[in-house]
Amino acid sequence: MSFHTFAAMSSFEKYEAVIGLEVHTQLLTKSKLFCGDSTRFGSTPNTNISPVSLAHPGTLPVMNKKAIDYAIKLGLAFNCEIVRNNYFARKNYFYPDLPKGYQVSQHTTPICKNGYVTINVEGVQRNILLNRIHLEEDAGKSIHDIDEKYTCIDLNRAGVPLLEIVSEPDMHTAEEAFAYVTEIRKIVRYLQICDGNMEEGSMRCDANVSVRLKGEKKLGTKVEVKNLNSIRNVKRAIDYEINRLIDLIETGQEVMQQTRSFDASNGTTFSLRSKEEANDYRYFPEPDLTPFLITDEKITTIRESLPDLPAALEKKFISEYSLPLADAKVLSDDRETATFFQNIISHTTNYKAAANWVLGPVKSYLNESDTSIEDLPVKPKKFAKLIEIVEKESVSFGIAASKIFPVLLQYPAKEPIEIAEELNVLQEKNDDSLNTWVDEVLSKMPDKVLEYKKGKKNLIGLFSGEIKKLSKGKADMKAVNQILNQKLNQ
Repeated sequence: MSFHTFAAMSSFEKYEAVIGLEVHTQLLTKSKLFCGDSTRFGSTPNTNISPVSLAHPGTLPVMNKKAIDYAIKLGLAFNCEIVRNNYFARKNYFYPDLPKGYQVSQHTTPICKNGYVTINVEGVQRNILLNRIHLEEDAGKSIHDIDEKYTCIDLNRAGVPLLEIVSEPDMHTAEEAFAYVTEIRKIVRYLQICDGNMEEGSMRCDANVSVRLKGEKKLGTKVEVKNLNSIRNVKRAIDYEINRLIDLIETGQEVMQQTRSFDASNGTTFSLRSKEEANDYRYFPEPDLTPFLITDEKITTIRESLPDLPAALEKKFISEYSLPLADAKVLSDDRETATFFQNIISHTTNYKAAANWVLGPVKSYLNESDTSIEDLPVKPKKFAKLIEIVEKESVSFGIAASKIFPVLLQYPAKEPIEIAEELNVLQEKNDDSLNTWVDEVLSKMPDKVLEYKKGKKNLIGLFSGEIKKLSKGKADMKAVNQILNQKLNQ
């Protein structure tokens, strides 16, 4: 959307936006935070429930230890201080879709404090400071469009464990916010603690936005945009709010502290309610859950279990495997691709060829077939064998990718060299055959041969291409070019 309806762009340059984000990530535990109910997405409404999640009298919560481990993992990945002494609190705020009428969360003792998320925007790297990461239970879901008279409630999500990642007001552009949420999603997927599927609600974002004159230290009046459900919409909503707030100031209107929502259909935000004072949630320690201690041994064990994260892998791929930066970035972008690539190079030292396969034919196939790399029929060891037969010049890369790879997808148990023999695509190295093809092509193009001899040396590519066609890709092109040079330069 263009912002020509707002104040003149030149006036915008006087201002600086200040942005803080709250990102909620739903943890990939099999059960809820305080009971054994399933967390499976897409179940029939109100089936993943029990007396505990329905808050029946006499029921007691039991802590999910896996959720604590996942919180520590994320805290370590984001360079946080892990708080040793923890407890849960009751947050007294009316949720129509939480049967207890309050939420169990962490208040004074977030499990992770401080830390930072490293982002890169247009080649500039900076650390976005974190305030905290804390554990809490999710609310259920209110559905307003099934019955025209009533709101329907689905309590399957009530009690699902969440990590809330709260940044400091440390971002200044929508591009930085976009990069920040993208990095969080990448890391939670690498750690396998959240699937990051914003469209399914397993990762959600609230944005706090204010503007002030550049050089001013005091924060402006902020607005909060709730429940942004895609990374693209995070950027769109913040862009819109920055421009709206500046326009209000420039036209002499008051900026109201509000909670707003984003309309993705037209790229605008709209007010949900005024929020002039902070809510008093009347936190107090949850009496039904004992405080818990995180030991140094526990932190050490989890730290040692962490996988290599994208930034470290990118550096490794460049320094140890001599890959270009662009290749290293894409290969390290998600854990499954990075793992697949590393499994290939456990069987070959031709790192660049392995990268070419993953970023070329493999990526194309996965996109076209909507398949995940984990479900690819051809396993890493077979790609090492494909690389080997290309290295030995038994077949060209083009033939391996276009002819042998498709057959391997159908018959993954076969050997690449076996398929090459069956398809009759092994490169012809016999001098007699090569000379015959070269002579046939040159004899058909006497005028081009003459032009070449008069100095038009780029015609060598034309001759090579015709020989490749004539041989149906079987000619060893390295040897062909040697023969061509000999014959044309006699």
